[in-house]
Amino acid sequence: MRFAGKRALVTGAAGGIGRVITQMLRAEGASVVAADRNCDGLEAEFCLPGNLLDTAYADSLPVIASEKLGGLDIIVNNAGVITRGAVTETSDEDWTLSMGVNVEAPFRICRAGIPLMAVSGGGAIVNLASCWGVHPGPNHALYCTTKAAIASLTQCMGRDHAHQGVRINAVCPNEVDTPMLRSGFAKRGFDPQTAITDLGRTVPLGRVANPEDIADIVLFLASDAARYMCGALVEVNGGKSVS
Repeated sequence: MRFAGKRALVTGAAGGIGRVITQMLRAEGASVVAADRNCDGLEAEFCLPGNLLDTAYADSLPVIASEKLGGLDIIVNNAGVITRGAVTETSDEDWTLSMGVNVEAPFRICRAGIPLMAVSGGGAIVNLASCWGVHPGPNHALYCTTKAAIASLTQCMGRDHAHQGVRINAVCPNEVDTPMLRSGFAKRGFDPQTAITDLGRTVPLGRVANPEDIADIVLFLASDAARYMCGALVEVNGGKSVS
C-alpha cells in the first residue's frame, strides 16, 4: 500500500491510461479526484467533469481536489490529444485544442497545485509527455511540439521546485494500445487490431505497450521509491525508437 493516506488528482482519468492510473492508485490506498470531460462509470472518491480548454476549470482543479480530499499529495497530468499531419495540414482549431490540452492545462494545474503541495511539506507531480516530444517523428508536427513543451516545462519545474519538496517528473511513452490509438487507426481506414499487431512487430520487446506498462512507471514516479528524482524524463518504449 504505497499510497495509503495519499491524496491524488488525475486528469484524463476516463481514458485508457488514466483509468488504469486511477484504479492502481486507489488499489494501493490513495484517495483520488478524477477529472475528465465525461466521468460516467469512473470509480473514484470524487469526479470533476469539465473541459480542460476552460481555463477557469483547469485553474481550479487542484484547489477543489485539495478541498475535497483534505490536501493534495499527487497530481498526474495525464490528459492529452493527438493531432497528426504536417504543419501545412494543421488548422487553427487543431492548434488551439492541442496546445490547450497538452500544454496550457498542465501548466495551469501545476501553477495552482505546486503552492498547495509546498505549504503542506511537498508532493509529486507526474506529467505525461511522449518519446515523440524528446525525439520528434514525421507527420506529427503539432503533437511533437506540444509534448516537447511539456517535457521542457517538466524539467524546468523539477529544478525550480525541488527545494520546496515538490518532485516533478514526466513519463514519455511511445505507442500505447488505448482507445485513442485504435480510433486513430480506424479514422485512417485501418483495422485497429491488425494495425496494433503489425505495430507490435516493430517493437524490440515484441508488442505495443498496454496502459499498465505506463501506469506502473507513473506510480513509481509518484511514490517514495522515486524520492531523489526531479525533472526526469523517463522513456517507456519497449526498446523502439521514434520513426
